[in-house]
Amino acid sequence: MSVVKELIRTEADGGLSFGNYELNEKAKKEDYECAGNLYKVKTFKEITKLERDGMFVYESVPGTCVHGFRATNEGVFFTVSGAEDAQLTVGVKEDTEYEIFVDGKSTGRVKSNLGGKLNLSVELEGNGDVPVSIQL
Repeated sequence: MSVVKELIRTEADGGLSFGNYELNEKAKKEDYECAGNLYKVKTFKEITKLERDGMFVYESVPGTCVHGFRATNEGVFFTVSGAEDAQLTVGVKEDTEYEIFVDGKSTGRVKSNLGGKLNLSVELEGNGDVPVSIQL
C-alpha cells in the first residue's frame, strides 16, 4: 500500500489510514474528525505519531504508514508498512494481557504497562504490508 499523502484519512470501512515515512521533514495534521473524535498525526521518515482527543494512540520509530487502523473492544487491528524495521508503541487498556499477531503469526502474549502502552517490533524492510493484530 502507498503512503498517505494527505497524512490521515478515513477508509470506507471506518478504519483510519495515516503516516508518510517518505517525508524528509516533519508534517502534521490536527483536528481531523472521525466518528466524533479529533485526531492529530505527526509524521516523517523518523517517526509517526497519532493522538485521539489529545491522548496517545500510536507511535513508530522510524516513521511508518498505517492502513485500516481500528480499535475495538476486542483489540487493535491495522496494516503497517515502512522503509525499515520499526518499533511500535500502541495505546491499549492499562495492565491488560494481549496476544500479538504479526503477519498472521502469534508472537506471544504481552501485558500492557500501567500507562496503557504496548511495545512491539515489526520487520518491515522488504516485507511490504504487514498485518498487525493486538487481541484480548
